[in-house]
Amino acid sequence: MKMKTLFVAFIIITTLVSYAYPSFGQKDVNDEPLVNPGPEMEALREISPASQDYNIYILENLPPKYVAYLTTCGDKMGSSGIGKCNEDVVKEILTNEPVSRECCLKVVRAGKECYMEFRKFVFRLYQLKRFASQVSFRTNEVWNRCSAEVESPSSS
Repeated sequence: MKMKTLFVAFIIITTLVSYAYPSFGQKDVNDEPLVNPGPEMEALREISPASQDYNIYILENLPPKYVAYLTTCGDKMGSSGIGKCNEDVVKEILTNEPVSRECCLKVVRAGKECYMEFRKFVFRLYQLKRFASQVSFRTNEVWNRCSAEVESPSSS
């Protein structure tokens, strides 16, 4: 009876330890880019008439207050400014190429809620919606990196 109890305890402890410390041989999928920089990234910028219609439909069906909020957020992060910060952030999320410190500063100044809502919207657009389920963790990573880089406390 004691041997059986020891064996069960050993199995339980081994299982718990294996969940706490995954194998070092296991590849971390979060380190791999979702899109390779270059032609693959450029292809995402192309808009067909069907994708344009889809994006317009998405935008038209959002509440006007939410659209105004997203517009304000986009402006705070430089949607039409120097360096196209929003495009650079999307590129970092997809390709792991870090954005500039200036861009991080704009992102942090806009605030975490603004940043997260804007990213949620951007990844609903036709060209990027296929990545929506994969970018949540990376979106948070970019925020954390930028807020740490500009030495500003992250806002909730």
